[in-house]
Amino acid sequence: MKSKSFLDIIKKKRGKDHYSGDQYGGATGKSGSGLPDGSNRNFMFATGIECSYPTIGHGKIRRDQMDECGHYKFWKRDFELVNELGLKVLRYGLPYHKIHLGPGKYDWTFADVVMKELKRKDITPILDLLHFGLPDWLGDFQNPELPIHFSDYAGAVAKRYPWVRYYTPVNEIYVTAKASAKDGLWNEQLKSDEAFVTALKNIVAASILATHSIVKFRPDAIIVQSESAEYMHEAKAEQSPEVKLLNKQRLLSLDLLYAYSPDAEVYIYLMDNGLTRNEYDWFMKGEPPGYQVMGNDYYGRNEKIMKPDNSICTAEDVLGWYQITKGYYDRYKKPVMHTETNTFLPDQAPTWLWKQWVNILRMRSDGVPVLGFTWYSLTDQIDWDTQLAEKNDTVNACGLYDLDRNPRPVADAYKMLLKEYGQITIFPHGELFEITTSEALLKVAI
Repeated sequence: MKSKSFLDIIKKKRGKDHYSGDQYGGATGKSGSGLPDGSNRNFMFATGIECSYPTIGHGKIRRDQMDECGHYKFWKRDFELVNELGLKVLRYGLPYHKIHLGPGKYDWTFADVVMKELKRKDITPILDLLHFGLPDWLGDFQNPELPIHFSDYAGAVAKRYPWVRYYTPVNEIYVTAKASAKDGLWNEQLKSDEAFVTALKNIVAASILATHSIVKFRPDAIIVQSESAEYMHEAKAEQSPEVKLLNKQRLLSLDLLYAYSPDAEVYIYLMDNGLTRNEYDWFMKGEPPGYQVMGNDYYGRNEKIMKPDNSICTAEDVLGWYQITKGYYDRYKKPVMHTETNTFLPDQAPTWLWKQWVNILRMRSDGVPVLGFTWYSLTDQIDWDTQLAEKNDTVNACGLYDLDRNPRPVADAYKMLLKEYGQITIFPHGELFEITTSEALLKVAI
């Protein structure tokens, strides 16, 4: 006689319905589908307002992207578009060069209006305090007084808007220093290793002191450090020491920020180009306070190939966001966020969006905590094909919307992604954990 299976008994007593769990990584035993609901335990989907404002022409021309891309005029509509997409999070940069008028002097006119509207619309800003440029009175990134003055500004912002918790004190520190002092494109427009190291140390110090100022008013501050995920491949039989060093230099901003000792070759480079032993020891004392999130920005043009004739071409997706960011994660052991991506080819943008998302899914499958994803930016940009170095008024069609605020195909693709994944937790079984309002306390590694 055939004995009964336990399955027969379960089906008879409990029915044939599916027994929900958390196997999908979604909240409360669901798949995680549905537009974002703003839960503190859920993954953060975002976009951003392009807010770069470096100077070119040796300080004569200010490249204010919030002006050039129409945000000062259409800011209300821009915030409405964020709501219409179903997003709850926005990378947003206040125009530092317009607000900080001098030591202890601020003009909050525009900032007060837009911050009030962000709060009213229940949009969570990741507040960007310095995006590639400085107020005229501060000069450039060679100025050793930058850390003190900028930290005063950061504290003033945190005091004035105490409801803001997420901050990017300085956007893309490495890119800022390299474009300004090594490549000669912006601001001081210098082209030397010494100028690069000077800019780098001043900017990292500014970010560290700014974070200390922020946590005086928000002890639970979450610091999302947006940094460019870059790599140079060398297609030569004999690898050059210059490219080897370049691929180490891209890590310098985070090494100094997170108190991670670089190798001997990089240490010697820093010492040879103006970093003092006392300054190095100061950086290595420990990472700044607050909950630290490592944001990695990835564009296909960030990854390059140097050919045998030393010409350079794009190496889009040879490694990709996953491989490059995994290397950063293994080095710094910080929670991750994909803080910027786009493509200048609007017809290919939906595919690029899905490719970036699959990179994130793969990272999650490795057990790395990925907090969020950002398509940058909400609207098209101007002249980023020349890194803002030339004033050509070329529209880069990389936004979710064009400059008339009409949707591009990638906007629909993003809506589809949000409807499918908008309520996933940061990692499976994420109900056990959520972003709390507890003060951030530095932990000792074990």
